[in-house]
Amino acid sequence: MAHTDWYVEGPTFSNCNCGYACPCQFEELPTHGNCRGFEVLEITKGHFGDVDLAGTRSAVLYAWPGPVFEGNGEMQIIIDETATEAQRDAISKILQGEETDEAATHWWVFRAMSSKVHDTLVLPIDFEADIEGRTATVRIGDVLTSTGRPIQAPHGGGEHRVRIDIPNGIEFTIAEVGSASTSANAGIPLDLNDSYGQWHFLRHGPSGVRH
Repeated sequence: MAHTDWYVEGPTFSNCNCGYACPCQFEELPTHGNCRGFEVLEITKGHFGDVDLAGTRSAVLYAWPGPVFEGNGEMQIIIDETATEAQRDAISKILQGEETDEAATHWWVFRAMSSKVHDTLVLPIDFEADIEGRTATVRIGDVLTSTGRPIQAPHGGGEHRVRIDIPNGIEFTIAEVGSASTSANAGIPLDLNDSYGQWHFLRHGPSGVRH
């Protein structure tokens, strides 16, 4: 099936409620039996058909009562208020797995495993991230704040650096792992403290990750 030609790339940061070694990345059950978190992306280069997406920011909040693959989850998209109507429509389609090969991206999976999709919000998104340094700050209107930092070794040995390498992953090839905390009061409430933080430079198209 032919899809609309699209491609997006840029830094992304996410935080979920699992421990630092997120079991989902290793095909194991989530740390606490359920999954909830969010992801924020700044598209530094991208398009959807003839719509230029460079400079846009967006986020996805999600929650599942059990493992993602069991479904019955919920998700909500937030798009920065500076995006045009055409950009908002394009980003919404991409983040809901439209114009994408089956199961080719984590966004496709998130939407397929969500029985409820909250109304999309249009709000100011402030986002700064240092992938190598494992730091991030996020503020989305008055509905979400998040911070990320390097993991601190419990024995007092300073910062700990670890990466996850998935050559054929549907979300990333290599991601930096750190500690993150998020508070959100949008359609999906979040109260995460020093849990799994993930940084990577995303490259996605209709057929999945550009490895």
